[in-house]
Amino acid sequence: KAKSLTLPDNVQRIFEKEVTKLERMNASVPDYSVVYNYLDTILALPWGKWTTDNLDLRRAQRVLDRDHYGMEKVKERILEHLAVMKVSKQHPTTILCLYGPPGVGKTSLCRSIAESLGRKYQRISLGGVHDESEIRGHRRTYIAAMCGRIMKTIIKAESNNPLLVLDEIDKVGGRTHHGDPQAALLELLDPEQNNTFHDNFLDFDYDLSHVFFIATANSLSSIPAPLRDRMELINVTGYTIEEKTEIAKRHLLPKQLEEHGMKDTDLQLGKKEIERIVEGYTHESGVRALEKEIAKVVRYGAKNLAMEETYDPKITIETIEKILGPARLEREIGRAHVCT
Repeated sequence: KAKSLTLPDNVQRIFEKEVTKLERMNASVPDYSVVYNYLDTILALPWGKWTTDNLDLRRAQRVLDRDHYGMEKVKERILEHLAVMKVSKQHPTTILCLYGPPGVGKTSLCRSIAESLGRKYQRISLGGVHDESEIRGHRRTYIAAMCGRIMKTIIKAESNNPLLVLDEIDKVGGRTHHGDPQAALLELLDPEQNNTFHDNFLDFDYDLSHVFFIATANSLSSIPAPLRDRMELINVTGYTIEEKTEIAKRHLLPKQLEEHGMKDTDLQLGKKEIERIVEGYTHESGVRALEKEIAKVVRYGAKNLAMEETYDPKITIETIEKILGPARLEREIGRAHVCT
């Protein structure tokens, strides 16, 4: 299997040395499985495997517009990033960080970018990671040692240039007796250093410079300054009432109808009714709470369908108040003050 792969010279030497060691070993010795596991991990890495980037910017714009309403500045910055890749014929050395309130579509935006580029999409959730070896791997002297999450994800992607989302980078734990995972990310997110990323388990340098890294965060205050400095920050702001209404009409309602096994004719929500749900029942920057409220309305239709009761599929504001209760919030109308 190793002969069929084009391994770099330094890795080839390490591999042959370990194979020689394995041949001399008795299979019942505990170290046998350690060496075997190490060789297996080396062979699992995607040596020489790449995906070809689709740098058709008009198609990328269509994919982004199809999946996300609004976000004009964010989409523009992403298209600029892709344009640089097309013109320079190489991967740009900037690492993007999308930050903003929960539920505004940061993670789903990354999935759309991967689709428009034609790259493998992989996501690492960093929320609650407090052990450095989660990122860098364990040394082989430890029992049950394994490579870190970064190299595991590269193996899973089966490609040397996937789009890798570092989700919730602001939730990574700081310095503990297990090391500092935030400091371990410094090498990974520095374009000058990540072409020689060192995993403790593999114990040789691996080139991650072709990976498209995108980080997501809710707050920048908990990201250390050196780490923040390595990324280009893009603010994904909250939506206006009009944008939320349009998102609900185009994306949330069709998604909920499909999840509940209903057709478009089984339940209809007009623009005015959706706006009423947005104004009266949700108070957030994103659209997660709005999706929950729409799900409640869809369940009302599903229940009537299941019980074969007659109901009007065209939902009115009165029906909404009957399902969701009286409106909890009122739209704030600003008053103009005349300065004398």
